[in-house]
Amino acid sequence: MPDTRPALGEIAPDFTLPRDGGDEIRLSDQRPSPVVLFFYPRDLTPGCITEATEFTALADAFEAAGVKVFGISKDSVSSHDRFVAKKELRIPLLSDESGDTCERYGVWQEKKMYGKVFMGIVRSTFLLDGNGRVARVWPKVKVAGHAQDVLDAARAL
Repeated sequence: MPDTRPALGEIAPDFTLPRDGGDEIRLSDQRPSPVVLFFYPRDLTPGCITEATEFTALADAFEAAGVKVFGISKDSVSSHDRFVAKKELRIPLLSDESGDTCERYGVWQEKKMYGKVFMGIVRSTFLLDGNGRVARVWPKVKVAGHAQDVLDAARAL
């Protein structure tokens, strides 16, 4: 499969998505703040819980650095609401039920697990600079310690 992720230095694809709690987030409205987009497979699954809680634990540090952080999956807003409430998350979760944003960011890919092949979100993170350009990409993220790596990179912008 060809790599369809936006390239380093490229303006990230804009989107408007609903978030937990019901509001909408438009990516281009976040400028001039740097933005972190972490795409994850599914609410309330072990790796996704770890990733979201690590970003939540660093929410104050991201805010102090002027960086906005958003989690994105294909789960519904109501699923995101349950995830946020159950795990006391402080990071907005955006719902891409149609999958359009996941496809434009190249994270909707063929995956293999237990001998089965299926389509799903490959856990990936994008760091965008204050102009909306892709400054760094973490494909196929390993969860433990990832949020701290992203924070360090964001501080270095």
